[in-house]
Amino acid sequence: MQGIRRTKGMAQREAQALQRDDLFAVLERMGDRPIEMRDKALLLIGFAGAFRRSELVGFDCSDVEPVGRGIVLHLRRSKTDQTGQGRKIAIPHGRTRWCPVRHLTDWLTHAGIEQGPIFRSIDRHGRIAPDRLSGDAVATIIKRRVEAAGFDPASFSGHSLRAGLATSAAMAGASSWKIRQQTGHKSDAMLARYIRDGDMFTDNAAGTVL
Repeated sequence: MQGIRRTKGMAQREAQALQRDDLFAVLERMGDRPIEMRDKALLLIGFAGAFRRSELVGFDCSDVEPVGRGIVLHLRRSKTDQTGQGRKIAIPHGRTRWCPVRHLTDWLTHAGIEQGPIFRSIDRHGRIAPDRLSGDAVATIIKRRVEAAGFDPASFSGHSLRAGLATSAAMAGASSWKIRQQTGHKSDAMLARYIRDGDMFTDNAAGTVL
């Protein structure tokens, strides 16, 4: 089957990047119920830190370090760090109403969470459970929230936040080195796989000569 796909030149299906403006449109549709407060914090932190879904749900309160310019999240282990050396990711205070630090603080304060998992399950009655969300739940939340904002949920996945930050930052002119500080990629070649088509026209080679 792989040979057939190569022969026919079929493009590999990639999750659509949830870029900044589209993320903001998704957030605008959400209210202030506990589940919506959680989901806003999850989407914003996931985007700002360019986290994989497994990384996002793995954070505990003890991994959050408040600093003057925002917070530092201590990622204890990731897909590419199986030895557990860890990595620090800075999440700055935002310049818009969608500040990831503020929305994370609002969620934790409202939920009364002072230790243990940051992102937790919530039942249909709004009761917050002690157990952490699963990685699959992150993908479900993303799909549900983008659909409510009028986007095609089939185009998005748990990788959409990670790709969204990489693409949005590249389009805003951030250097690849600075983007890799967030994503944790070891090389520009690996990072390039996460920067979606929205960046195709930024510094386009043809645009410099035509």
